[in-house]
Amino acid sequence: MPLDFTAIDFETANSSNASACAVGLVRVRDGRIVEKTGWLIRPPAGHDVFFELNMRIHGIRPEDVADAASWTQQLTPLAAFVGDDILVAHNAGFDMAVLKRACDATGDECPPYRYACSLQVARKVYRLESYRLPFVAAEAGFADFPHHNATADALACAHVMIDAARRLGAADIGSLTDAVGVRVSQITVAAAPPVSFAVA
Repeated sequence: MPLDFTAIDFETANSSNASACAVGLVRVRDGRIVEKTGWLIRPPAGHDVFFELNMRIHGIRPEDVADAASWTQQLTPLAAFVGDDILVAHNAGFDMAVLKRACDATGDECPPYRYACSLQVARKVYRLESYRLPFVAAEAGFADFPHHNATADALACAHVMIDAARRLGAADIGSLTDAVGVRVSQITVAAAPPVSFAVA
């Protein structure tokens, strides 16, 4: 199998994982970046307050997302871009929690994506003082990108996985994660509770 995956990165409006305000997506085919995209998201109601700290980090403000697609509206293009790919993110637990919690907040069904974490892979492949994305991406040959721009971060993450696979001679995500002892996980979606009918 070839090295195919989609790198993903979310930015959030506040400390709630459900408060997605931007997403970046990068498609990799046979170890090469072939497409990238990203867009702003209007966070779900109840999770749409922008904290000053978050705005300082990513520069996105409430007025920037006022006319953006809602979480529900943007799920279709997100799913269309990802298809059946394994997702990859740097500190993937965070980004998968955003997917799951935003869907919980809106009542949307969360796709049960399989995913791998470039942070976990980087800790096994590189010897660095810091494994924050800018340092890891620089080691992978992708430096000086606008960190906390969702598309740029997804692009950096893709470069890290491509470089790690090249260094280890791994042909696909499965062989890469096996080589470094990292699991490919899956978003768990809770089953709907059974419906009971009272008998009169």
